[in-house]
Amino acid sequence: MSGIRLKHKGWVVVADGEKALFLVNSGTPDKPALHVFNGFEQPNPKTAAQGVDRPGRLSDGMGSANRSAVQETDWHRLAKHEFARQIASVLEESAQADRFSQIVIVAPAVVMGELRKSLSHAVSSRLVAEVAKDLTGHPVPEIEKLLFG
Repeated sequence: MSGIRLKHKGWVVVADGEKALFLVNSGTPDKPALHVFNGFEQPNPKTAAQGVDRPGRLSDGMGSANRSAVQETDWHRLAKHEFARQIASVLEESAQADRFSQIVIVAPAVVMGELRKSLSHAVSSRLVAEVAKDLTGHPVPEIEKLLFG
């Protein structure tokens, strides 16, 4: 994972399905120094706390007494996907305003996949590296060390 080179004023976004940290490299590619300049959270309780309805049922056909259960909606997972789209939207606005020339995105695989689908060409063309890991609970110096060695 180490060995990533990020220009001065390059961005690192560390996110999961509930929290996003936006960091800027105030150092150089050889001696990076990350600082948090923005962050936001979205409360995302477990599905059981969000939806209390029982799963639906479908009839198996006309005149049939058999019924099949419908899978319960995973509200927690849907909220993670929506949060990833919100992050992509913020990155799009920032890329259009030319606020960064390079970016590194760090997120768990599920969130990374949704981010990938939602990133525009303006953002993805500036992407230096993707790291499929959850580092939102780590302090900034440790994130710096894990990414840049």
